[in-house]
Amino acid sequence: MPSTRPLFGFHAVTARLRQRADSVEAIYIDAARRDARARELIARAEAAGVAVHAVDAARIAALGGGTSHQGVVAIVDARRPHVTIDDVLAGLTETALLLVLDGVTDPHNLGACLRSADAFGAQAVIVPKDRAVGVNATVAKAASGAAETVPVVAVTNLARTLRELKAQGIWVLGAEAGGESLVDADVSGPVAWVLGAEGQGLRRLTRENCDRLVGIPLAGGVESLNVSVAAGICLYASRAARMRATAHARLPSP
Repeated sequence: MPSTRPLFGFHAVTARLRQRADSVEAIYIDAARRDARARELIARAEAAGVAVHAVDAARIAALGGGTSHQGVVAIVDARRPHVTIDDVLAGLTETALLLVLDGVTDPHNLGACLRSADAFGAQAVIVPKDRAVGVNATVAKAASGAAETVPVVAVTNLARTLRELKAQGIWVLGAEAGGESLVDADVSGPVAWVLGAEGQGLRRLTRENCDRLVGIPLAGGVESLNVSVAAGICLYASRAARMRATAHARLPSP
């Protein structure tokens, strides 16, 4: 496994500088970019002691693998800090909100799920080590910086991990059509949302280890949602339910 990898896009590179500047080896930026966004990134990198190289567009494209790099590529340490479920749970400062992905293989979907996890306050995303995509450059770009802020915990046995979460008092909710309506479900407590792979849904053993199955009611003609869209809806539902509960608790007694 290579010790470094490319990280591209302004959001992803800026987030890495903010979170782990010591893991950035160098930054390459398109010499034609002289806008405020480029200047801000260069200033941040120089303040962190990271070398910035102005190069032509062809070099950027080669470093970024021809992807949508926005004219900036960083060479970063490929190793991610090792984080376990116990680490995440021990560090909680508020009610647990976790996202579990059962075999998501599309890097763009994983990146989008990380963005939702960051936006709605999930403390970690849990994925199986096998038959699932890991965090790579494409995932980091799609995550727009969230790959640097949300821990991704890879586990060897997903079913066992779900049982361990339940033993810690966390409700394991499987998102699946035909389950209890999300409109009626109580999702305000400590929750781990479990979503299945694209097109396949939850595996049997994963489904059996969920406390409840919850479905998102759909009004249109489509039968299902993209996993990243469904993840965002489920995480937002938990976040909104907690905010309502907190607001209600603050109301003066009649």
